[in-house]
Amino acid sequence: MTTIRQILAGKPEIYSIAPEATVFEALGLMEEKNVGALLVIKAEQLVGIFSERDYARRMILQGRTSRETPVHEVMTSKVFVITPDTTSGECMMHMTDRHIRHLPVVDAGRVVGVISIGDVVRSVIDDLRFTVRQLESYIKSGG
Repeated sequence: MTTIRQILAGKPEIYSIAPEATVFEALGLMEEKNVGALLVIKAEQLVGIFSERDYARRMILQGRTSRETPVHEVMTSKVFVITPDTTSGECMMHMTDRHIRHLPVVDAGRVVGVISIGDVVRSVIDDLRFTVRQLESYIKSGG
């Protein structure tokens, strides 16, 4: 099964924002980079994640304004992380169980990437296609 290290090889950039930045700035960066979440980094340490879900639940529903609210007030601060050696199948399980769409990847205490549910689904589908091809080949060869 594919590991997160393999997936990250095709995703060189990490999009992040400072906790003091405004939600408006975060939304602008998310739109510019076409991503659904940003890692919140302070002094090279992961302190949270800000997602579209955070915006909907903690901004819109609470009547806050994005130009005045700092990211740290509405981000998710208890962040579940994975390592590069985690498999895509394990990620899918964690994402499903925790109802999350983005997983920061941490190696030796350093953020090395972020994986989205879309990355994981593509990887799992590729793994399944490979397995099907192997089984078809085995069956055609007479087992």
